[in-house]
Amino acid sequence: MLTHSTSARICCICLPGWLDQDWRIHIARPADGSKPRRRNVVGHQLSFKPGEVVMFDGVRLTSPARTWLDLASLLSIDELVAAGDSVVVEHGEDFPMPRQPLATIGDLKRIVGQHPGMRGVRKARLALDLIRVGADSAPETMMRLALLHAGVPEPVLNVVLRNRLGQPVVWPDAAYPDQRIALQYDGAHHGDFDQYRRDIKRQSLTESLGWREVRVQSSDLEGDRPFFVEKVKAALQGPSAAAIEERTGS
Repeated sequence: MLTHSTSARICCICLPGWLDQDWRIHIARPADGSKPRRRNVVGHQLSFKPGEVVMFDGVRLTSPARTWLDLASLLSIDELVAAGDSVVVEHGEDFPMPRQPLATIGDLKRIVGQHPGMRGVRKARLALDLIRVGADSAPETMMRLALLHAGVPEPVLNVVLRNRLGQPVVWPDAAYPDQRIALQYDGAHHGDFDQYRRDIKRQSLTESLGWREVRVQSSDLEGDRPFFVEKVKAALQGPSAAAIEERTGS
């Protein structure tokens, strides 16, 4: 049976770069059996409860929720939160690409409760309190966690900006609705010229709706004190939403 990062890749669960580059295959056998021992194979002896093993294209692997719990023994808390966010991410019909979760936060809580003595379960309990629905990528999760670690109020996910007709037109990666601040993470592909033009158009549209957009680059997330945290703090201390609304006529 496939487990840990091997199952995570199949389930499309987010993995940190260092683990994603480790292509050894994780295989488990029942706890009362012998541990698999082969070249480029990481063997495990594990016990499973009903529903924790699924079939994918004829291959047995751990369910998304159980895979996430198994990863707790390998990942840091922040990395585990990013993995959890990718498990529970969900978008409604107002989004360009609606998504259904691989598992819910309730599913993760139940599986943690079913394995109180499992390796990494304490870390999993801590990570559970930080997992949120709505993050599409690890950088988006790390952006949110960096704000929390810096004592900045937590932004909201799955926010939809609408035009005067009530139509959804902008989907921030995170937002402060009361202050009308939209956070957008621009990854490497945003250096493409066509994508750059779309980003500028999105920013103009956001501002026309009476919102401010804070754009975050990958370099802004680096270091113990990420630069973008100061950008967000400055935005939160900026003009009030009412002043912006009055200025833009929203």
